[in-house]
Amino acid sequence: MKIDLHTHSSASDGTDAPEQLPQLAHVAGLDVVALTDHDTVAGWELAARAAPAAGVALVRGIEITTHCLVDPAEHPAGKNQVSVHILGYLFDPSHPLIASHIARMASARDDRAREIVARLAVDYPINWETVQNFRDPAAPIGRPHIADALVAAGIVADRSAAFRTILSTNSPYYVPNHSPLAADAVQWIVQAGGKAVLAHPKARARGNYLPDAAFGPLRDAGLFGVEVNHRDNPPAERAALARLAAALGLREFGSSDYHGTGKPNRLGENVTHPEVYEELLAGTFMCLVE
Repeated sequence: MKIDLHTHSSASDGTDAPEQLPQLAHVAGLDVVALTDHDTVAGWELAARAAPAAGVALVRGIEITTHCLVDPAEHPAGKNQVSVHILGYLFDPSHPLIASHIARMASARDDRAREIVARLAVDYPINWETVQNFRDPAAPIGRPHIADALVAAGIVADRSAAFRTILSTNSPYYVPNHSPLAADAVQWIVQAGGKAVLAHPKARARGNYLPDAAFGPLRDAGLFGVEVNHRDNPPAERAALARLAAALGLREFGSSDYHGTGKPNRLGENVTHPEVYEELLAGTFMCLVE
């Protein structure tokens, strides 16, 4: 089996509609694909309807935007707070803790995006109306959509360039986003009957490097696994990351983090072992009710 458990659709910041994802996964040679849009489950049903015809099993998921407080002495840039993404799988989406987070994030993302665009508009030919052309009408606007507007205006070459420069966390146009503590998000997912996985924890290039000391508390909160094989984890660090996960009793995951044309990530470029997938399914809310 070939299993990719981290992808995005136009319900958040991907470029493919949720209903397109299963067929694209089939073409890529996948047997299983998870839809894990940012802080939303809006694409689940459309993807689920398309999955049987594509001959691909769909895992329903989410990627929750969170943060961890860390010791600056253990962080390569001396940060005391790190943005952390928690993948949640097969949970009850109507659980109050999950539902309230999704609602709050939708409002917070909109407010944040408006402030970023207002700051950019002082120096660049960009406005709120223009940015709205680059997202699905049903999805909240985020930095990737602003990046697309900057690309279309000829200000940057592509999304990656936008995030390295104008939209970086060190930019004067940057606006911090609301996020819960990572350990809290892990507990929400577990309480909603799902399982939680730490996404790309050594993503130095995007400033999301999580020190090793932070892994234990997340495991204690109920974390199930760690995304080891991901293009944003430097190859030289993956073996040590796998050893750390094993030492803590956490399962090792590999995923693409596919975003369509929004990023160079390819479906199936990293995959998860079938045995880990079977463990992921066991006893979860979605597998019990379907």
